[in-house]
Amino acid sequence: MSRRLNPLSLAVAAILVAPSLLAQSAEPTNAAAAPTADATDAATDDAVELDAVVVTARAARLYRPEEVTVGKLPGEPLDTPLSVSVITSELIRDQGARDAQDLYRNLSGVSFFSYAGVTARGFRQEEIFYDGLRGDPYAGFSVPQLFNIERVEFLKGPAGMLYGSGAPGGLFNYVTKTPERDFAANVGAVIGQGNRYGAQAEVTGPINGVLAGRAGVFTEQRDLPRFGADSDTQIFEGSLALDVPGGRIIGQATKYQQDLGGNRLRGVPTDNAGNFLADRRWNHNEPTDFLVLESSVLQLRGEFQPTDALSLDLGWRYNDASEAQQYHEPRSLVDTNADGRPDLVTREFRDQYRTQETHSFGANAVWTNTLFGRDNRVLFGADHFTGDSLFDGRLVRGAATARPGLPGPLSLLNPVYGLSNSANYVLPAFTRTLSGGFRTGVYALNELTVDRVLLTAGVRHDRFEDESGAQRFADEDFSYRMGAVWKVRDDVSLFAQAATSFEPQGISQQDVRAGGPFDPTTGEIIEAGIKTALGDGRVQGSASVYRIVRENVLQADPRGDVAGDGVNDFVAFGEVTSEGAEFDLAVDLTPDWVATVAYAYNDTRITRDNGRGGFTNSVGTRFANAPRHALGFWTRYQLPELGLAFAFGGDYVGERVSLSNQIVQAYTVYDASVTWTRGPLEWLLRVDNVFDETYAASGFIDRTGHFPGEPRSAFVEVRYNF
Repeated sequence: MSRRLNPLSLAVAAILVAPSLLAQSAEPTNAAAAPTADATDAATDDAVELDAVVVTARAARLYRPEEVTVGKLPGEPLDTPLSVSVITSELIRDQGARDAQDLYRNLSGVSFFSYAGVTARGFRQEEIFYDGLRGDPYAGFSVPQLFNIERVEFLKGPAGMLYGSGAPGGLFNYVTKTPERDFAANVGAVIGQGNRYGAQAEVTGPINGVLAGRAGVFTEQRDLPRFGADSDTQIFEGSLALDVPGGRIIGQATKYQQDLGGNRLRGVPTDNAGNFLADRRWNHNEPTDFLVLESSVLQLRGEFQPTDALSLDLGWRYNDASEAQQYHEPRSLVDTNADGRPDLVTREFRDQYRTQETHSFGANAVWTNTLFGRDNRVLFGADHFTGDSLFDGRLVRGAATARPGLPGPLSLLNPVYGLSNSANYVLPAFTRTLSGGFRTGVYALNELTVDRVLLTAGVRHDRFEDESGAQRFADEDFSYRMGAVWKVRDDVSLFAQAATSFEPQGISQQDVRAGGPFDPTTGEIIEAGIKTALGDGRVQGSASVYRIVRENVLQADPRGDVAGDGVNDFVAFGEVTSEGAEFDLAVDLTPDWVATVAYAYNDTRITRDNGRGGFTNSVGTRFANAPRHALGFWTRYQLPELGLAFAFGGDYVGERVSLSNQIVQAYTVYDASVTWTRGPLEWLLRVDNVFDETYAASGFIDRTGHFPGEPRSAFVEVRYNF
């Protein structure tokens, strides 16, 4: 597919070039800038110290963040009542993770649902923030890449008081890389099975006394495991950071491009026991189908400390994205020989084009003071998000036999591609849908420290509006958060929290003839647990139990058409309860051996309904892709004198059900890697799905099947650090 660059894309490209050129030219210009002998000795000592730290305290120094920012009131992990999992850049590098799906085993209570969506504490969750702001550049059907990500924070449970509308399971916050004040650069390449090859380069450092820059480029191509599917991804990024009196201003520009051939990928049909009816490589698409994503992101942030008692951060994020798709959607399963086992699928061809333009603003102020003679911090904040989208779509549906001008069927057992050509289809005109809306919130949160107890309480007010075609709906809501932390010791904390969230009902469900408008769906959590950083951080652990209740879920009114206006009514009285327990551990077993474990138990069930079902993602009393048990682990042993490290990890996800109530079988998958470091040169060999397990990562509906997990694959990555 050819790529189209709009004027914004060209502007982004121009901005990307500048930091790279400037950073390359950043050298000392006079004798005063050159290091002295004493400074050189000190730097050498620091390097030796750093090597010792990496070897003897990896979990403490590299895997535990010094500060958690997703809660908007920055603090150490043991000082917050929030339940947050953080994946640092060091852990991402150690595990050889390439995209977001490689990280889920590190997050207790999180498992794959579809594309970039996950199941979090029993609920389907798709909220993704970047640097605390809305504006996900991967539009719905693409998975976030990790090239330009410094760390990933997952805030568990309802987050309405901090971020506004969202699902009660939690949200992701991706923290992007920014310019550093010290020079660093690297180049790398990757090669692997399935015609996988790629390259990347990054450079960061000072440009002059007040300006620093960063530039990066990433490209990777590979054949995907499904027949006729492939991926071609590029990321171009540049940023500048300006030191100003009392603060720093950071500007970033990023261009994302992704060409996915033979997409958009659905699953592989299964029987009711969860066994695949076709080869796991089976693809419902033709090789000529595609998904092309282009996103241009501009971001501006300011971090200021006007006084010792006051800190400010301001942010603006702009995203202009387009996504073009042509694909064959499975429509029905056909049993051609009447043996009780489907062997053919009918298809429809979909031609779709989406655009989205979003603006996101955020401002936070933290004031440190005293209250009743005690240490006190107050957070004041506001955010505003606007989004406008366009959707052009058309489709044509085929039958169980080939017919001129229509999509042909496809065999499950012996698929032959190329017999059905979309260029010959008789397609209708495009149908256009315009939609948009805004979210505006203001909030305040107070944290009071009484001896070794931290008490927090906050409230938020939101206004929101949604439009789609001629339909429009506006409303408002309040959210709250309360929490307490008892620092039993400096390395042990007990915590508890209560918080709420809300989600506006779909605009199509606000019809007054159906009993609307309806109040938002709400979520409320009660949680308590313990956090530790024992042995100077060498044993980091957390354990918690929680209960989340989701209410006001729309249900069909048992009385039918109450007003006699020809439209059946809804009532908002559905309720879902999620109860669970989670355990996370990162530990240095020896000075050279580290391990991480993440376990979750969850029971999500319908606790009030109309007796007729109708809950999104529910099947009877269970919820799709919500496992009761999930366990992820990873362990790494290093031989410092040889520069070698060996790693092994596993991911177990218990039995689930699909949206069509088909069993999604439990699975356990193992990955392994070997790392060799010699000076500035690093080699990584990673093998995924070591034992080539055939499994379903999640389930959808019967006609589209289960999403198959990837078979065994391997790649080698080499990196040179300057």
